[in-house]
Amino acid sequence: MSTSKRDIMIRSKRYSFLISKKAIIITLSLLLALILMMIISTGVGSITIKPLNVIKAVFGYGTDSSTMIVRTLRLPRVIVAVLIGASLGVAGAILQGIVRNPLTSPDTIGTTGGATLGAVSFFFFFSDKLSIHWLPVAAILGAFLATLLVYLFSWKNGITPLRLVLIGTGLTAAMSAVSYLMMLTGPIVLAQQSLTFMTGSIYGVSWAKAVYPLLPWVAVLIPVIFFYARHITIQSLGEDIAQSVGSQVQRQRFLLIMLSVALAGAAVAFGGAISFIGLMAPHISRKLVGPSFGSLIPVSALTGSLLLLVADLCGRSLFKPHDIPAGVFTAAIGAPIFIYVLYRSRNRG
Repeated sequence: MSTSKRDIMIRSKRYSFLISKKAIIITLSLLLALILMMIISTGVGSITIKPLNVIKAVFGYGTDSSTMIVRTLRLPRVIVAVLIGASLGVAGAILQGIVRNPLTSPDTIGTTGGATLGAVSFFFFFSDKLSIHWLPVAAILGAFLATLLVYLFSWKNGITPLRLVLIGTGLTAAMSAVSYLMMLTGPIVLAQQSLTFMTGSIYGVSWAKAVYPLLPWVAVLIPVIFFYARHITIQSLGEDIAQSVGSQVQRQRFLLIMLSVALAGAAVAFGGAISFIGLMAPHISRKLVGPSFGSLIPVSALTGSLLLLVADLCGRSLFKPHDIPAGVFTAAIGAPIFIYVLYRSRNRG
């Protein structure tokens, strides 16, 4: 296979990637922007810490007070925002590739709705019996069960992308109705906890409760998905083309959906139902690096992290002393983008 001077071929015994130099430059630029945004976000708060002092505090060379503020209070929140944003961005990229629709995201195939219903059910039926540490388990189980239901209901001599989205949208609406019903009929305290989760917030996270449990999901699954990038690219070309090149379409589609659900379910479990990141990040990334998933996966991860970091920073700095959930800002940014993408798709049709 010939390559131009603008492309770089990476080969191994089992895998090969063709990555453009432009994509590498954009990826490195986004990585630098993410690091700078992490430093800025860590320094902003009721007590402002200069960027240089933030760096010193991270490595243990700051004052006692700045080190405590940075390493104990702010850095876990920033890292969780990065991990959740990356997870949702990559999960959305997978689904948009499989379904071949730029409007697809974990919100539309039941993953987010299932995780939310699992969490709300935990609040109302198990919060007085089990430790709050079991909440992520309930959310992840809810995400998997809901997606499996969507998959089973969509099966008819295989899965078609259109059936998957239509049934996912319907089941999401039903699960949302059940969640709100439990909120309206239950105790006010549990309703407030559920509402915060349904809005999406990373307030009050810590190393032990969020960073350490979430990190393995991201550190393992995103590299695995990167090595499956060529399968996503083949799926995005359509079922007929995928079958003609020897791809096991249904098997690969199921595996990729499960990888997407695992990432999105873990993200929702620790950050709540933060909406639109899975829609916005892949769409923006596709504009930057094109449709090749070898480039799109890392760029979607970085873009999702940046979007959520900015949303969280706005939530805790624009309306002091109130801490507005990050999900409010992602929805405010995502809704216009959703309308724009819908309008563009309509014109193409």
